[in-house]
Amino acid sequence: MQRVTSGRARRPTAQRHTSSAQHDESADERLTGERDRTVVLIPARMSEAEEQRWVNVMLDKLAAQESRRALGDTELAERAERLSAQYFNGRARPHSVRWVTNQNTRWGSCTPSEGSIRLSHRLQGMPEYVVDYVLCHELAHLLVPGHGPGFWRLLEAYPKTERARGYLEGVVAAERLPRLPGAHNG
Repeated sequence: MQRVTSGRARRPTAQRHTSSAQHDESADERLTGERDRTVVLIPARMSEAEEQRWVNVMLDKLAAQESRRALGDTELAERAERLSAQYFNGRARPHSVRWVTNQNTRWGSCTPSEGSIRLSHRLQGMPEYVVDYVLCHELAHLLVPGHGPGFWRLLEAYPKTERARGYLEGVVAAERLPRLPGAHNG
């Protein structure tokens, strides 16, 4: 799975009314399979503030597309191992990491005594940084039980914690909105 880690806007010489985002793949990226830059084409008339907002929107869309390439349990466990190494010095070592379909009110759960982590299938299709946040959250529980100050200090290592929490809060809020008769879902 590819990571969208940064983006830049490019204004076309001719006025365009559409925008698009694409990965900008260099020779090194082709060799390593890693992509860390995305080019977002935007209309020339956008202000800097609109440009930055639109770059963020397009990066989120790309991340969601990448995340939709469903990870299996094996890939999920490998991802948890990489996140543990990156953010917790490899100290969080789950024995199992898997998707489950019986968690409809929580995003993930952890049983520290068994070293098991379960993520809700509802996360599939969400941006990669959101899935990574939930994995980091559960990995942190292998090291610190509960949600006390020590837990949150540990989780600060993941740089997109607040952004991912905001995304998940938005999903929950959207689910609570009243459905209007005749409105299309999706």
